[in-house]
Amino acid sequence: MSDEATTEVPEYRSDGAYKHYVLTVLIIVYIFNFIDRNILSILAEDIKADLGATDAEMGFLYGTVFAVFYAVFGIPLARFADVWVRRSVISGGLLFWSVMTALSGMARSFPMLAACRIGVGIGEASASPAAYSMLSDYYPPRVRATVIALYSSGVYIGGGIGLFLGGFILDFWTTAYPVDAPFGLKGWHVAFMVVGFPGIFMAAWVRTLREPVRGISEGLVAEKHPAPFKVLATELAAMLPLLNLVGLVRYKASLSLNAIAAVAIALVCWGLILLTGSVAQWIALGLGAYVTFSWGQSLKVRDPATFGMMFHSKAFVYTMLAFPTISFVTYGTGFWTAPLLMRVHGASPMEVGLYIGLGSALGGLIGVTCGGFLADRLKLRMAHGRILVGYIAVIGTVPLVLWLIYAPSLVVAFWVNFFYHIPSSIWPGIPPSTANDLVMPRMRAVAGAYYILVNTFIGLALGPYVMGQLSDVYAASGMNEADALRAAIASSLLIFVATLFFLVMATRHLPKDEATRLERAKALGEPIPSAAG
Repeated sequence: MSDEATTEVPEYRSDGAYKHYVLTVLIIVYIFNFIDRNILSILAEDIKADLGATDAEMGFLYGTVFAVFYAVFGIPLARFADVWVRRSVISGGLLFWSVMTALSGMARSFPMLAACRIGVGIGEASASPAAYSMLSDYYPPRVRATVIALYSSGVYIGGGIGLFLGGFILDFWTTAYPVDAPFGLKGWHVAFMVVGFPGIFMAAWVRTLREPVRGISEGLVAEKHPAPFKVLATELAAMLPLLNLVGLVRYKASLSLNAIAAVAIALVCWGLILLTGSVAQWIALGLGAYVTFSWGQSLKVRDPATFGMMFHSKAFVYTMLAFPTISFVTYGTGFWTAPLLMRVHGASPMEVGLYIGLGSALGGLIGVTCGGFLADRLKLRMAHGRILVGYIAVIGTVPLVLWLIYAPSLVVAFWVNFFYHIPSSIWPGIPPSTANDLVMPRMRAVAGAYYILVNTFIGLALGPYVMGQLSDVYAASGMNEADALRAAIASSLLIFVATLFFLVMATRHLPKDEATRLERAKALGEPIPSAAG
């Protein structure tokens, strides 16, 4: 049974200039999101030296330990956003992750820092699914990719600001306190505190936004849910180990299938631990894979319409795989570029943070904005038009990544970094807007959260870690640290073979799946207003 019924409204009414104000505020939220997340890149070399970490461990810290909890808690928080006040979900999450970022500045050990990053991941999981849903109600479907792309510009602006601020703070603190710093704080401690505290005040601003009518942009208005906190409790129980088994019994789902999946995931993780020696990486990722499987198994019984609209659509499945494999390269390259340039060219954190941060912010802003606009224009010409932007991203990214990591000088690297971010950032508006086009309005946040989950597991949990692991392997074979990291990044580009396959399959199935959205929903028992059908 669905969580909400739908009622008919005569027509969509825009909120005028106010919707642009909401978009602006949500972009700022996303900027804070990525400042707090990406600042770790410029701080990595100092944290490594201070805590004695390896490249693989830093990739684990930036990617996996953050990503697993970000992805796992993203599903319950998205379902909550589908039935509760979305501005409050975003505001509460922003407050929590800002506090946890500031607390990262008090870490004195790798496990303590990892625990703080877990908290950041849980808090940040609240933002994007709820934001996707809000923006889809403030703006009509014809500009959906453009609007979500503009929101996604926060990734690049925030990431760039994080690099700049981190580099500036590191250099300033080291210069001001070469020895005997106040309270024993290192520059990276101070950087976390500086970027964490402002988000606490930003959370109060977000709470003042007006909540739009859910589904109004498509004339499919959802009724208010009578027990939203019960939905949150149910979704959390479905995701948390042991509690998920209680839910499976309650909904008469197969415990034997769940056990088989758990054993299969455990065996794969055991093999990967033997291969790489990275115990925490694969236990964390295996746990994430298991709870995701359990959630899907539970959803299939609790809300078969939502499950069917998502996972019975081949276009949805292939789209959710294609773009995260691009993210594997962009997350990994984005994290390791600053450490690489410091190793290869001997640049200071402030120098790298300034120019790499500025180039990333400007290039990413240009790319993601143009990509969203281009995707919507192509969508008007052909049903699968948005997917075509994915091919452009792959073709443009490969040569520029190689040029960036093998740049002969720091100046060349700074310029190439700017141009690299244009094609590598043109796609983020496409997967969530495509997901929204393939499901019903009440399912938008959870569909967006599932995309974020897959994107987080493949892109964030694996991209930085795999590059770091390969770097350690190449270094152990005799390469110096700089050449090892270069070779690791270059090797990781091979994942684009899988990307192209998934893009081709998504292109093939999207026109039919989108055209039959209402028919598929009706067949799954979803109530549809007669005017919309």
